[in-house]
Amino acid sequence: MVLTAGRSDTTRARAALENLCQTYWPPLYAYVRRRGYSSEDAQDLTQAFFARLLERNAVAAVAPEKGRFRSFFLASMNHFLSDEWDKARAQKRGGGKVISLDFQSAETRLGEIPAENFTPEKAFEHRWAITLLEQVYQQLGEEYRAQGKGTLFDALRTALAGASDAAPYAELARQLALTEGAVKVAVHRLRQRYRTLLRETIADTVSGPDEVEDELRYLFRTLAGG
Repeated sequence: MVLTAGRSDTTRARAALENLCQTYWPPLYAYVRRRGYSSEDAQDLTQAFFARLLERNAVAAVAPEKGRFRSFFLASMNHFLSDEWDKARAQKRGGGKVISLDFQSAETRLGEIPAENFTPEKAFEHRWAITLLEQVYQQLGEEYRAQGKGTLFDALRTALAGASDAAPYAELARQLALTEGAVKVAVHRLRQRYRTLLRETIADTVSGPDEVEDELRYLFRTLAGG
């Protein structure tokens, strides 16, 4: 998605860039709020930031050697805050709206991020990790439903977060009218596909395949509060 968004000459690139904005705005909103801006200013700022991003197709400037897309996003927001926000807030409130963002939900989720000893940068990283994992989870569910396996996914999805031996196989087997062996196979496949999608999604936000494992470790350290 990031590479597609970096192509400045296609309709597909525009759509990919808009998709990036829709996917990765919550970490930036969390960052801005933790920088001390009011919810109203943070909403205007986030919309104005993406208006600039879409207008200038700034993602096209992200060369592979410049590293993780996560870092580019945060650096771009910092530049925007220091150099362009004063001009942006001089415009009529709401005039920079370019995509529909659920700020009410974001404000609620912001309360889930620990405030004590949590810097704006840590708030951004924490929300980035959660956003990426939620994206993978959503994609996995859509795949299962497209295959007519929505009921199976809904029954097994809690097994994604548990240890390999934590799933209540007997209970799931009764619920799904399957054998325990069949449930274990289904859980294994679900977890395997989740890991594959997770690595594919991470690969789309870093410079190359050699950075995927490091970024994966970073994500889980962040979620663990490290």
